[in-house]
Amino acid sequence: MKVKTSLTLSKDLLVAIDPCPGRHKNRSEFIEAASWALLKQVLHNAESAKDLEILNQRADALNREAAEVSEYQVAL
Repeated sequence: MKVKTSLTLSKDLLVAIDPCPGRHKNRSEFIEAASWALLKQVLHNAESAKDLEILNQRADALNREAAEVSEYQVAL
């Protein structure tokens, strides 16, 4: 379901959007697609930050495990 809303954008942005080629019929479609793309990137970045935090919290244990595996492989 679409909901009508009002946005205030700079004239420069609108001038750049209007001639933009592609599959978008109008400004609304273009802005919606751009918003979805940005939202997807923001959510991805947040997930990556959480993953990095988990890795950093477990770094010492992971490094010890990797060292043990390397020592075992060398011993073979």
